[in-house]
Amino acid sequence: MAVTLGTPLSKVLGPKTATGMAEQLGLHTVLDLLRHYPRRYARRGEQADLADVQVGDRVTVLAQVKSVTTRPMRNRRGSLTEVVVGDGSGRMKLVFFNHRHAHLKPNAWGMFAGTVGEYRGEKQFAHPDMHLITGSADEDDWARALVPIYPASKDVSSWVIQKSVTLLLGAGGGFGDLVRDPLPEEIRARHGLLPLAAALLDIHRPTTMEDVERAEERLKWDEALVLQLTLAARRRAAALEPGTARSRRSGGLLDAVDAALPFALTEGQREVGEELAAELDRDQPMHRLLQGEVGSGKTVVALRAMAQVVDAGGQAALLAPTEVLAAQHARGIRDLLGPLGRAGELDGDPDGTRVTLLTGSLKAAARRQALAEVADGSAGIVIGTHALLQEGVEFADLGLVVVDEQHRFGVEQRDALRAKGHRPPHVLVMTATPIPRTVAMTVYGDLEISTLRQLPSGRGGVSSSVVPAVEKPGWVDRAWARLREEVLAGRQAYVVCPRIGDVAGPDDQPEDADGAPDDEGRGDRRPPLAVLDVAEFLRSGPLSDLRLDVLHGRMTPEEKDAAMSAFAAGTTQVLVATTVVEVGVDVPNATVMVVMDADRFGVSQLHQLRGRVARGKHPGLCLLVTDAPTASPTGQRLAAVAATSDGFELARLDLETRREGDVLGAAQSGKRSGIRLLSLLEDEELIATARGEATALLATDRGLADHPGLAAEVAALATDERADYLEKA
Repeated sequence: MAVTLGTPLSKVLGPKTATGMAEQLGLHTVLDLLRHYPRRYARRGEQADLADVQVGDRVTVLAQVKSVTTRPMRNRRGSLTEVVVGDGSGRMKLVFFNHRHAHLKPNAWGMFAGTVGEYRGEKQFAHPDMHLITGSADEDDWARALVPIYPASKDVSSWVIQKSVTLLLGAGGGFGDLVRDPLPEEIRARHGLLPLAAALLDIHRPTTMEDVERAEERLKWDEALVLQLTLAARRRAAALEPGTARSRRSGGLLDAVDAALPFALTEGQREVGEELAAELDRDQPMHRLLQGEVGSGKTVVALRAMAQVVDAGGQAALLAPTEVLAAQHARGIRDLLGPLGRAGELDGDPDGTRVTLLTGSLKAAARRQALAEVADGSAGIVIGTHALLQEGVEFADLGLVVVDEQHRFGVEQRDALRAKGHRPPHVLVMTATPIPRTVAMTVYGDLEISTLRQLPSGRGGVSSSVVPAVEKPGWVDRAWARLREEVLAGRQAYVVCPRIGDVAGPDDQPEDADGAPDDEGRGDRRPPLAVLDVAEFLRSGPLSDLRLDVLHGRMTPEEKDAAMSAFAAGTTQVLVATTVVEVGVDVPNATVMVVMDADRFGVSQLHQLRGRVARGKHPGLCLLVTDAPTASPTGQRLAAVAATSDGFELARLDLETRREGDVLGAAQSGKRSGIRLLSLLEDEELIATARGEATALLATDRGLADHPGLAAEVAALATDERADYLEKA
C-alpha cells in the first residue's frame, strides 16, 4: 500500500497501537504522528530528569540499573523486587510485586515510564512500563544518538511512539517522496530553512542538539505562517464586507461631547480618535482593538466614536462584562451629555439622543421600555451586559459595536452583537490589560490594533508595596493604620478579597482561576480570605471608627448600585469587595487599595485592581498582603508587580509566569491549533516575520493559488472543529 501523509495510522500500525494513539493522544493519520514531536532528548550517561521529576508526574526516564534486590514480603505472601536506577543526576526506585524480571541486571540501560510515587521519602515507580536497550541494530546506535522522549499516555509509551515513527520514516519507498513541502521555496531560501522532510527526520532522529534546533526553527515556521495566513485571510475578508460609512458631522453630538469634557484630551487620545474617525468614515467595517494602560482614557475615545455614529444617524452599542460596570458607563455618559442624553424627556435637548441601559436584572416594564427605545432608534447609545445578545433585542440601525474588557468575551459573543446590524457594523474592542506583541499578533490577529500609553495629566500616580503577613505581621497592622490615615485626610479606600465568604457558591471561587500560579505547592494552604469575614474583622477592629460597606457578586443589582453610589458619593469611606471592582469603577477620591491574599491573583489582574485608585489629583497607594515567603517565586512575582506601573512590562511578566495554554486557551495550545513548538515568549520576531510573509502572499493577484500545499494547511486549520483556538480571543 502506498503511504501518504493522510494515510490512517490504522493502515500502517497494529490495531491496538493505532487505537491507543487515536483515543489517548488524538493522533489519527501519518501526518499527525510525524507532527507529534519529542518533548525532550536523553543520551546515555548524560544528566537527564531524575533529579527534577516530581511526585504525581507521569514521565519517561532513560536510566541505568544500579542494583536489583528481591525479598519476601512481610505481611503477605509473595515477593517484592526493588530495582534502583540512576541517570547521572539522581536515582529512583522501581518496585515490582510478585514479578521477577530476570533481564533487569546491574549496568543494563532502559527507558522506564510511569507515575512518580513516594514511599518513606523516596521517589519510586510501582510496576513501571519499561523497554531495555539492547544495542541491537534496530535501535539506531542508541548509545551515540539522542534518544527522543515523546509525550505519551498510559497505554502508549514513548518507545512505542518512537518505534512507530521509525517505521514511518522508512515507509513509502523513501521518506522524501512521502512528504510534500507546503512552504514556498523562496520563503525557505530567504530565511535559511530546512526542507520539511529533512526537518522531520532531524527532529525525530537527531544526532546532535544542533540538528534539533534547525528542525525546530523550520517546524515553528510552519506553525507561525499557517496561523498568520488564517488571520490575514480573516482580516481581508472583513475588509471586503459591505458596511456603512458613518461620517463626522459638525455641530452634532460629537462636538457637544468635546465641549462638555472637563479635561483636555491627551495627545494619544486625539491620535487614536482621528484614526477611529477615519475608519468610521469608510464603507468597510472597522475591526479594531484599542488597548491601553489602566486609566488612559479608552472610554472617552470610545464615547467620541459612538457620538460620531449617532451624528450619522446610526446607533452604538457598548457591551460591558458586569452590571456594575454597565451601570457606571450609563451613569457617566448621561452625566457628561446632560440634556443631550435625554432627548424626548421634559428637560432633554431635542437635538440629542437617549442613553439606554439594558441588563438582565431590569424589571419587566423597564425592559419593555428599553427594548422599544432600541428598536425605534430613539436610543442612540445603548449600554448593556450579555442581555444585549439575547433574542428580542432589535436595533433600528446598529452602526458601531464597542466591547469593553474584550478578554471577558469570546469572538462568538462579539459576532452575536454584530449580527444585529442590518449591515455589518463597525467594531471597536477595548482592553485595559496590555497585550504582549506576540499575543496581539495571534489571539487578536484578526484585528487592527491601536494603543494608548499616555495617562491624563493631573493624576497622582500609584506606589505599591508588598506586605509579607507571615514574615512581618507588624506590617499588616501598619497597613490598616496607613489606610486610616488616608481616610481621615478625606480620601477613600478599597479592600479586595479573593472570595465572598459565608456559604460558598459558584460565584465564590478563589481567583486562582485567573492564572496566578500556586507555585508553593502547599497542600495545607488555608482557604482564601473572604469579603464578609474581613469586613466583620475590620468593623470590630482596626477600622471600627470608619464607615465601611461591602460589594460582591451575590448582591442584587439594586444592592450593588446602592453600594457603588454610596461609595462614589463619599458616604462610604471603605469598600470591602471582590474583583467586581476590577474594571471600570471610577471614584477619583479613592487613594488606597489593600489586596488581601494578593498571591491568589494574576499579574495583570493586580495591575487592573490598583488602577482603581489615584484616578484623581491625589497620589495612590496599593498594598499587596500575602502569606507567601519573600524569597519564593510568588513573593518575587509580587515584588515585580510592586516595582513597576508599566502595564506592558507586566504583561510580559504575566506571559512568563503563566502557562502559554492559559494565555491562548486550552484549544489554542493543543493539537487543534497546530501550535506545538511555537512559543509566544521566545519566538516574537519569528511570528512578526511570518505575519509579514503571510500578508505579502495574500496581497498577490493569485494569493495561495500557486501554493496548493500551503492552501490545504490553511483550509485544514480553518475548518478544524470550529478552529477553537481563534474563538477564544
